[in-house]
Amino acid sequence: MVTLPRQPRLGSAIGVLGGTFDPVHNGHLRAAVEAREKLGLDDLRLLPAGDPPHRTDTVASAGQRLEMLRLATASCPRLKVDDREVRRAGPSFMVDTLKEIRSEAGDTPLMLLIGQDAANALDGWHRWRDLFGLAHLVVMRRPDAHFHCAGELRREIELRRVDEPGRLRQAAAGCVLALEITQLDISSTLIRELFARGRSPRFLMPDAVIEYIFERRLYGSG
Repeated sequence: MVTLPRQPRLGSAIGVLGGTFDPVHNGHLRAAVEAREKLGLDDLRLLPAGDPPHRTDTVASAGQRLEMLRLATASCPRLKVDDREVRRAGPSFMVDTLKEIRSEAGDTPLMLLIGQDAANALDGWHRWRDLFGLAHLVVMRRPDAHFHCAGELRREIELRRVDEPGRLRQAAAGCVLALEITQLDISSTLIRELFARGRSPRFLMPDAVIEYIFERRLYGSG
């Protein structure tokens, strides 16, 4: 178990869920809502990558992905959209983003939400070791999913693992929590393929986002 650092301000915490959101869909939104509820977060930020260094195949521009995310969350005020990576020049490294948020938030607990696949490959992220000093790591996973990592990453995760969400409120950063959530079998790749084939993505994503995509003829639509 990890040794807990200094005590944060009580009653507040920030969650960050990043991604390319190319495009955003109901799988993203359901995960965000469920994580917010289970972690008791009043401040959960969806953060679209401006220039994702690990992806070269994004289709929509950063501005378009940001606008789709804003449309998708318009009816859910408890989900906030943070545009700092779109506004910031250069590659969108999460460690830089967390440093910015940490400088704004002081000792408030900060939680980085990622999927199981991303967690298993965390040691491929830019300055990944620094992430633990900036935020807690919350791994959203299916009930049957497991960590599949080795070496230093595995040692770090085992050292920092906690079992209760409440433990994340007792420190500003540094813990790892596995959080079981409902995983909808939807992907942005599937959505893009549906548009390209002239098929409907209705009920897989918000209607406002579908209309936006058709208006701008994104993903081969129109």
